[in-house]
Amino acid sequence: MPKDVDTFETIDGVWVTHPRAMLPVAAILRQLLIEVSLARQASEGQQTKTEMIYQYLTGPRFRQRVEAIVEAFSTMQADLDKEKKAIMKQWAKRDEQINRVMQATVGMYGDLQGIARKTLQEIEGLDLVALSAPDISIEND
Repeated sequence: MPKDVDTFETIDGVWVTHPRAMLPVAAILRQLLIEVSLARQASEGQQTKTEMIYQYLTGPRFRQRVEAIVEAFSTMQADLDKEKKAIMKQWAKRDEQINRVMQATVGMYGDLQGIARKTLQEIEGLDLVALSAPDISIEND
């Protein structure tokens, strides 16, 4: 044992240790070797994985999958547009039907007011203010 070594040292790349420190130094060295080995194993396939990912991204399978996703979204958008048009058509039809019913009701009420004069009671919702368009105000005289 060299005189200047108390517990352990590396001298010219060789580990030198006192016999009483031999087991702790061996345990530490063992743990370090295990960690180095695990690090090497983890990085071993890294280049291969990177190459595989690059080949996948530049290959036909990736393009086909992206095209399938785009096609599905396009189909969904077209279906949504068709549904929107159908609903807008139904809404316009119902709106027109309601307008015709309201016009006929107002016309009938006006006819009856002309016949009955002041004896016909007012019906809420059939006055001129209620029937006017939201942006046009019609006032009663």
